[in-house]
Amino acid sequence: MRVGTSNHAMQRTEFLELLESKAIPEHHKIAMKILGPFLSIGDDDTFFWMRAFPDPERRDRMRDEFYVGKLWKEQLEEKLMPILEKYDVVIVDAPNGLGEWR
Repeated sequence: MRVGTSNHAMQRTEFLELLESKAIPEHHKIAMKILGPFLSIGDDDTFFWMRAFPDPERRDRMRDEFYVGKLWKEQLEEKLMPILEKYDVVIVDAPNGLGEWR
């Protein structure tokens, strides 16, 4: 689970547009699954999304493949990182999949 807080609500929109149009398609190219993004109801600057990996070993490889890739290094890093005031990553284990809403 990734939680991001932008510097301003207008920047959240910019971040999410780049995430949807550039980053998510690139994640899909390396077989990384994405759930979200979701907008916080209580904070106009905060948003959430999840990335799914087949196992911990492939997580490291897939993550590294994205972050050393041309798109991240030449375009996205310099645009997206300054938008974020802060971000947190929580790694969860879902051995039975994401399940159903209860």
